[in-house]
Amino acid sequence: MPSLAQGQALLRDSGAFLVPPYTIVYFPTRGRCEAMRMLLADQGQSWKEEVVTKESWLQGPLKAACLYGQLPKFQDGDLTLYQSNAILRHLGRTFGLYGKDEREAALVDMVNDGVEDIRRHCSRLIYRSYEEGKARYFQELPGHLKPFETLLIQNQEGQAFLVGDQISFADYNLLDLLLNHQVLAPGCLDSHPLLLAYVARLSAQPKLKAYLASPEHVNRPVHGAQKI
Repeated sequence: MPSLAQGQALLRDSGAFLVPPYTIVYFPTRGRCEAMRMLLADQGQSWKEEVVTKESWLQGPLKAACLYGQLPKFQDGDLTLYQSNAILRHLGRTFGLYGKDEREAALVDMVNDGVEDIRRHCSRLIYRSYEEGKARYFQELPGHLKPFETLLIQNQEGQAFLVGDQISFADYNLLDLLLNHQVLAPGCLDSHPLLLAYVARLSAQPKLKAYLASPEHVNRPVHGAQKI
């Protein structure tokens, strides 16, 4: 029996999909959606963007219609999902990006939760106390990044992915986080050669490289705040 991803590919090839099967409803930023965009691009998928402006969001009806009162909202055919990490896990299962067995899947979940921890720290810095907190944040950043370096070293001496021998949805999530930090503070990874090499290696994958160079990615601000 073909997988969901294979079935969708067959439908697209046959012309049955007149519009992309996926829709991302989000603000005009990278924010919580760029990891899923990078995943879809690298897996050769197309998707539709429904951009929500601050003004339209503040009007209220869309917010009230969202299950948790927040974005992103993700459409996969007739399936509607909220919560960015739930969406990433769904895409991980769909495209076989969730480890090769239950052991690896557990490690992928662990890694993704670690990425979420740093993402929350970064969001608090950006939206609450950027000028006052940035020095301390970047002073503490090496400690937050160390677990990922440890995982890389343990997996083929840092020459592969975070878990196993194939990319996972957590890799896209970490890659997005690291790229954002390089925008926020260029040079912040210079003392982390393993992570620098990891970013370069993943970013060089042909489809992902093309997406990262596209206007859609380059012109989209990292956050809604004005810092980056």
